[in-house]
Order: sequence, then structure tokens, then C-alpha cells
Amino acid sequence: MRFLMMTTDTGDQGVPDEATQIEMGKFIEEMSKAGVLLATGGLEPGGTRITSSGGKVTVTDGPFTEAKEGIVGFALIEARSREEAIELSKRFWQIVGDGAGVIKQVFGPEDPIPGA
Repeated sequence: MRFLMMTTDTGDQGVPDEATQIEMGKFIEEMSKAGVLLATGGLEPGGTRITSSGGKVTVTDGPFTEAKEGIVGFALIEARSREEAIELSKRFWQIVGDGAGVIKQVFGPEDPIPGA
């Protein structure tokens, strides 16, 4: 099972200190070696919005003031269950401290979508 773990911008994150960066580096290395971490990264704050309505596609450059909690970072992981993904997320938040995030299961061509 793959999960996308996203961190949201709640306005109270600062630059992590050196000790936090070292601890996070160890956590990322551990997850990478175990084959759990598939990808990770930070995201630009603005982005570009694509909307389609009635056959017309509109492109709008960010930042978007109406977005209260934009996604600022992500980790794509391979886990045995949602519970394992939650436990990994808890370890992440124990390292970085205050903040908020979302975990969503990722479905692909080989993954059955529940209820479909």
C-alpha cells in the first residue's frame, strides 16, 4: 500500500535547527534503506492552478490567498497498512514538532480502489 504524507503550511513552521535536521536526516536514511520511503520533497508555495469547465481550460499562477493551508512538503511511502503509515507520520512529527499534515492512500493501475 502506498501513502502520500503531506505537511501543510500552518504559518508556525520555522527553519529547523541543526539537531532537528540531523535527526530528520537519520529518519529519512532509515526509511530509504528499509524501502519504505519512495520519494520526498518540499513544494513551492505558489504553484499553478489548472481548471477545466465546459471544455475551457484556465491556467492561474499562484500564490492563492484563499488557500488557508497549502501543502508545503510530502513523502510518498510504501507501508503494509494505514496504521503503519500513521506510525511513521507520528515519528516525523515527534522530530519536527508542531504542525499539521494529511495522509492519503495512493491508488494506481495495480491497486484496487475500495468500494469501486
